Amino acid sequence: MVVVADKLLGQLREVHYGGDQNTHNIHSNTVHIKTEKLLGQLREVHYGGDQKDLIKHSSHKSRWEELRSEERRQGKEWRMYKLRNEKRGKSLSFSLNPTGQGRWPPTQVPVLVDHSSDLSALQNFLQWCDRVGLVLSSKVYVSKEGTVAEYGMLAKDNIEEGEVLFTIPRSALLYQGTTKVSALLEQEKSSLESSSGWVPLLLALLYEYTSSQSHWRPYLSLWTDFRTLDHPMFWSKEERDRLLRGTGIPEAVDTDLSNIRREYTDVVLPFIARHPDFWNPGTHTLELYTQLVAFVMAYSFQEPQEEEDDEEDEEEEKATNPPMMVPMADMLNHVSNHNANLEFTPDSLKMVCVRPIRKGEEVFNTYGQMANWQLLHMYGFTEPYPSNSNDTADIPITTLHKVVTQGIQSDVDRQLLEEKWEMLCEMMEEKAAFVFGKHGCLTDTELHTVLKVLCMSNEEFSEFKDNEGWEEEEEDEEEAKISLSFSNEGLPGLKAPWKRLIHEAARLTVSSYGDGQERRMEGEGVDSDRVLIEDKAARAGLSSRQLNALQVRYGQKSILNRLMQLTES
Repeated sequence: MVVVADKLLGQLREVHYGGDQNTHNIHSNTVHIKTEKLLGQLREVHYGGDQKDLIKHSSHKSRWEELRSEERRQGKEWRMYKLRNEKRGKSLSFSLNPTGQGRWPPTQVPVLVDHSSDLSALQNFLQWCDRVGLVLSSKVYVSKEGTVAEYGMLAKDNIEEGEVLFTIPRSALLYQGTTKVSALLEQEKSSLESSSGWVPLLLALLYEYTSSQSHWRPYLSLWTDFRTLDHPMFWSKEERDRLLRGTGIPEAVDTDLSNIRREYTDVVLPFIARHPDFWNPGTHTLELYTQLVAFVMAYSFQEPQEEEDDEEDEEEEKATNPPMMVPMADMLNHVSNHNANLEFTPDSLKMVCVRPIRKGEEVFNTYGQMANWQLLHMYGFTEPYPSNSNDTADIPITTLHKVVTQGIQSDVDRQLLEEKWEMLCEMMEEKAAFVFGKHGCLTDTELHTVLKVLCMSNEEFSEFKDNEGWEEEEEDEEEAKISLSFSNEGLPGLKAPWKRLIHEAARLTVSSYGDGQERRMEGEGVDSDRVLIEDKAARAGLSSRQLNALQVRYGQKSILNRLMQLTES
């Protein structure tokens, strides 16, 4: 049995440098994604590990049971994403030649896109959209004012469900198949393979972003400094560790950065050296490469695979579509309760209204059903507490192991526990964790298995080993029952030993967030994060990084505190 075993949809940009993307993707399973902006290749595309396909999963409104089913599936995908983000290997030291030995032809002098123009960057971009055949509805407009981020789209008039907001011809997309250096990238694609799967797109972006004659120059000119995305990878390590301790983000970012360095050194630099007419290590540096990784994380999309009816193909691992940049679509901002989705057709991509939008309202896409830690890790922002209905908190399986060992006194019991633990480690990921959402455990079958094995008597465990686990039919029959048992409604009714283990594991996890001097409040036992969340004036004094970190920490701790209440003896 493999814990959190769902197949990831695409290499989430968690395709990201967080891992082998299956999605965000950003980063997933067979979730039908119309829009889904890659997460994520979050969670296999990422450099941190096999990003669970963070490709963004489309949000679905449904009955409670359908929501629970979706949450459980997403929970497993999220877990895979983070696990994969934490698993990538060692970083390699390297140095760049600051003089840059490459040769640049006269027409290809390396210039970061020129932003000096009588027209604003946004006006230049909109004129470019007209030239490339991008059709924008008369009912919407792009604006830098009245939106939740630097850019956004607003409704000029009332828009009904099903109306097309804009249509993008595939020729306007930017990826390795459309860039000016596409033939070269295709010719040497075997040398560009990597765990992230992003190298061809990133090389295309390195070339186009620094080319004075790039076809996509008006589009890329919208971003003068990718660091304004403010992903935690651009924070200092001290700041990440201080503000995000316990959330899992510092570890994921460390893995991302290590994998980016290794990929740049082992794959990108040798390729650049072979083609000095197009790339130059003095211009196309690790710093720029890292910034473009963040750009792909935050703005790329990944086209979902076509679903096939052939059951025999279900078990086969399919190659995911590569991430691509989609001008105009990437200007829409995200909320959980979105009102637009991106649809893919053979000739174009269309942003379609999925629920009525009133005049003056902002048009929102969805990056998927993502927790705040994922949004901050991959996109550099969070949704304010408590509006993110997809927020989650993790309890590492190692924390549960700590709880179990606390009560062991005899050598016989200790040996039995270690045998159980060895078997469980073979059944699941090395760094597995149990994911809890606002409605209960999203990895309920895995948690059920671990608790059942840990609480077995010697005789029961011997029988379990002899039978090599449970019968598949028995597992299938109990799935619905398990789901209810580990929901918020069912947790109080669990067996006392199970509740104790969950309660103590949640308590230890909450303590891992710490309470540094910068967050300490007067009064014993006072949760400083709660004080800040409830004090609007105090929050106004926080920097954007402090505020985003607060939203992640408090959202996770709220879920864990609720879990402790539900499992009190």
